[in-house]
Amino acid sequence: MTDPHLPAVISERRQLINLAYRLLGSLAEAEDVVQETYARWYALTERQRREVAAPGAWLTTVAGRICLDLLGSARARRERYVGEWLPEPVPGHSEWIGGPVPADPADRITLDESISMAFLVVLDSMTPAERVAFVLHDVFRYSFAEVAEVVGRTPAACRQLASSARRRIDTSRGPSTSERAEVVRDFKRAWETNDIEALIDLLDPQATATADGGGLALTFRAPITGGEQIAHAWMEIAARGAELTLLERTVNGQPGLVAQLDDTIVSVYAFDIAHSRITRIWVIRNPEKLRPWTAG
Repeated sequence: MTDPHLPAVISERRQLINLAYRLLGSLAEAEDVVQETYARWYALTERQRREVAAPGAWLTTVAGRICLDLLGSARARRERYVGEWLPEPVPGHSEWIGGPVPADPADRITLDESISMAFLVVLDSMTPAERVAFVLHDVFRYSFAEVAEVVGRTPAACRQLASSARRRIDTSRGPSTSERAEVVRDFKRAWETNDIEALIDLLDPQATATADGGGLALTFRAPITGGEQIAHAWMEIAARGAELTLLERTVNGQPGLVAQLDDTIVSVYAFDIAHSRITRIWVIRNPEKLRPWTAG
């Protein structure tokens, strides 16, 4: 079997992983989508592959359609999920534990605003068609004619989908990375020293904390609302006596924390911050979602 497009096809892997992760919020599912996309490419006859003028566009269209199908069935799968569902967190390049940075696939995720936990959570609230149209057009800069090939609607309809999705995205400029890091560092210090007053000062009065254990790890099942309530909950976590080690790490491109127990990462914490106060905390404890953090 020969493939004249082989170099171009292989070079698309980074793009496909980036796209599928943003669409699905799961690195594991993104890997499966890319594998299936390549399987469909090589299921074509040699003649069919030679007739493809733009292999990258073909692969993106197929991957987008697979993601669209998966998103369509996600609601039923989420109904069976134990507790709150959160996107799978991705570590920064310098934050890999236990060895050098793996070459594939998680290091291929581009760490920018379109991968932040806040952004992915908003994406998850959209309809499948809105999410695909918005990510393809606004994030990856595909034309609405190209988006229409994936979504199966007219370019005008795709424009409306992206516009509807765009209205849910907060475009205001957030704090700088250094400002975020300072707040997260202060939160870590207050937690480690059991300083509940400092925690309350760092939390917005209307802050919300959401945890994802997937039924596989102990955590609070319902979101906690209110800065004081969150601070007390974190004091309860500290009082349980577990010898947790808190480490400052990049979580989805932004300052975050991880908790280690006996050299094993058991929790990843992502934060949203506004006006030097924490407005959202996302806690991921489902061990299946922490595999990229423990792969050496």
